[in-house]
Amino acid sequence: MTIFSVRHITSYRYLREVHFGEHRLMFRPRDSFDQRLIEASLTTYPEESHVRWIHDVFGNCVALINISRPASELRFETWITLDHTPQVALDLRVDDAALTYPFSYDKEEITDLAPAMKRHYPDSNDEVGRWASRFVRQGRATETGHLLMTLCYAIRESFAYARRLEHGTQTPGQTLRLRSGTCRDFALLMMEAARALGLAARFVTGYVYVPDRDGSTVLGGGSTHAWCQVYLPGAGWVEFDPTNGIVGNRDLIRVAVARDPHQAIPLSGSYDGDGNDFDGMTVQVNVTTRPPMTSSPAEARRAR
Repeated sequence: MTIFSVRHITSYRYLREVHFGEHRLMFRPRDSFDQRLIEASLTTYPEESHVRWIHDVFGNCVALINISRPASELRFETWITLDHTPQVALDLRVDDAALTYPFSYDKEEITDLAPAMKRHYPDSNDEVGRWASRFVRQGRATETGHLLMTLCYAIRESFAYARRLEHGTQTPGQTLRLRSGTCRDFALLMMEAARALGLAARFVTGYVYVPDRDGSTVLGGGSTHAWCQVYLPGAGWVEFDPTNGIVGNRDLIRVAVARDPHQAIPLSGSYDGDGNDFDGMTVQVNVTTRPPMTSSPAEARRAR
């Protein structure tokens, strides 16, 4: 178990005071058996902003923020602390019937998995499908775990990671042709490749811990991160980070899941003004870690 702390600051600057529409912010992690939220806080500027919480259609926590007055700067600062238990690929316990590809999902699950199995992006020449099929062994059994791990590692090794200033996500076909993209692009490519193979896949947004910023090969630090999950009978939703070749949740802090990247934008909103009023933005994300407490907070207080 590891204790992670995440500080995330997003600042927007304007050349004059502007009025703001409602903003949607996703930063509160999804509590689960492998990560448990200890503390979370949100600070906004202007300070008089009103915050309301909801669960979206996927069960993600979303903060709806109404900014009370015009300003020339809009800033959101969030802090989260959580304990995190790594789950590695070797711990996966896939049902015997799904150990070898292809396999069929249980009829009880198909209804709920169907939206995540359907391909979402046009692919008239089936470029993504043909690329995904290259990882299926011809003429002999293909281990499901090996298939997905190889697909994940292939993106890590064969595609160039490049930050992009433009908003949005490339289509899987664009990423395949360019052989480069962001973490969101790589996650979407792997999702559509898995769907082309008849598997259920969904998008994940969150944070990644970079152990040593100068010497680490982990990509995606300093901002929000994205990866995907594939549903495997017996193992459930399994994490795959094609940007870093990570299988399992090691160093990944899950905030939200969605059927498509546009449903899991970490921060979105609007302002009332001219397009040239916008003067830029900065994003700062710091993920730090410390050893877990040897006793619970209550036990620690009794000890004192």
